Amino acid sequence: MIHLTNISKQFGSQILLKNADLQILAGTRSGLVGANGTGKTTIFHLITGEEDADDGDITFSKKVRIGYFSQTVGEMSGKSVLEEVMSGSADVVRLGEEMKEMEAAMAEPMDDSAMAELLEKYGQAAEDFENRGGYDLETRAQTVLTGLGIGPSDQGLPVESFSGGWKMRIALAKILTVSPNVLLLDEPTNHLDMESIIWLENWLIADFKGALLMTCHDHDFMNRVVSRIVEVANHTTTTYGGNYDFYIKEREVRLAQLIATHRRQQEMLAKEENFIARFKARVSHASQVQSRIKKLEKIERIELPEYQKTIKFKFSKPPRSGNDVVHIEGLAKTWETQHQEAKTVFTGISGLITRGDKIAVVGVNGAGKSTFLKVLAGQTAPTKGRSVIGANVNTGYFSQHAMDILDEDKTVFDTVQDALPLEGIGVIRNLCGAFLFSGDDVDKKIKQLSGGEKSRVVLATLLGQPLNFLILDEPTNHLDIQSREILLQALKEFTGTIVLVSHDRHFLRSLVDRVFEIDHGQMTAFEGDYEYYLSKTGRDHRAV
Repeated sequence: MIHLTNISKQFGSQILLKNADLQILAGTRSGLVGANGTGKTTIFHLITGEEDADDGDITFSKKVRIGYFSQTVGEMSGKSVLEEVMSGSADVVRLGEEMKEMEAAMAEPMDDSAMAELLEKYGQAAEDFENRGGYDLETRAQTVLTGLGIGPSDQGLPVESFSGGWKMRIALAKILTVSPNVLLLDEPTNHLDMESIIWLENWLIADFKGALLMTCHDHDFMNRVVSRIVEVANHTTTTYGGNYDFYIKEREVRLAQLIATHRRQQEMLAKEENFIARFKARVSHASQVQSRIKKLEKIERIELPEYQKTIKFKFSKPPRSGNDVVHIEGLAKTWETQHQEAKTVFTGISGLITRGDKIAVVGVNGAGKSTFLKVLAGQTAPTKGRSVIGANVNTGYFSQHAMDILDEDKTVFDTVQDALPLEGIGVIRNLCGAFLFSGDDVDKKIKQLSGGEKSRVVLATLLGQPLNFLILDEPTNHLDIQSREILLQALKEFTGTIVLVSHDRHFLRSLVDRVFEIDHGQMTAFEGDYEYYLSKTGRDHRAV
């Protein structure tokens, strides 16, 4: 359907792509992966025509309809949510109006040739209208919005009344409703809760029939949706036939083979260059020397990929806390507001968090998970009951708000050093390196960083401190897969106590050993890991 052939693209002196190829075939489900700055978004822009290739060809088959969801939401105003979503299919709406005009014209007298011509035109329009999903456009828009968490009661509200994160959902619904036959998704699970992620996963697997190319930081989502991985690295693309787990394993196999081949080539080159150096001054060996020089000039040198290196940082063992980390008795929280009636988030919550627990707090969007974490962290007082912190417990709290209070004018190094004033420069640099800030990156100012980079800075300051109780509210938001794996490994090695909220199922499955579910204001404790929780509740039946 779409073919990119020998594509080259660079910005200034930075080469992103050089003679790269990519095919998007009908019905294929592909994940686009690669380190930040390798050119993933550029590939999307080349396909949509937002950017032009410096060299190479991009060809499209007939009747290709592209839907592109990016992290940049355009201006939304003057429409209800449903109208905004349906506006993405304005050409389909116009086609329906044209069909009504043709139907009215056919009711009027006309000669046989004009009627035959009109009938042919109407038949073509009706076929296009059906193929574009015109007959169920409004129903489809309502279904998609509901699946993404915006129910019927909110679909008539003005789009201006929604926050940036919810506008992202509206923009995603707009693209999905268009019914493209090629769907480009750039991080579609950002800003979605667990229920919406699972709905989108099922929709892509069961309902969407077109071709898909997407980037995504959600490990499970990638595994379940895609059957092909396209890696962007070293100025080119490499295709792997399998899901994300297959790609990781196969990449390691290919890399090992490449390293072995590279070593053999280096040994051969060294041998030939040594011969040339020894005998280039001897007339008796002139022809042999020239022959070997020409041979070396023709050899295509093997280059090893510059995969991001991660520095192993040994986190210091946190001080031992008492066995009872938090004792929760009859906890309740009601938010008081000036213009609306008070909202009770949860009530009557009791339980015990013990040393070494790794607990996931789960529940539908709005169930009160973040509020519960705030109460545990002492960020807000409970309305009723109490949360008693045990002996020798040193608490660290992470939320998206923590990123907002970073000093924008300080560097990464200074920010981490401020949190760990007793540590030396080497320790600070190693800690920064463990969270992918190496070399000159540590001198970047906070205001120059992306959301994911800011998140890594805050996590580095937390995990570098002598804390034994971590309360983490969506720590994986904004993090790419590699950063999530680094954080996951650090938390698995952490010997203290963890309570966290996350919508990353792979993260929860790999880490937690208890689950607290908040549902309709009540909390139920499941004394087992995340898989145990899913089996007991049947929650995973929604994921195909």
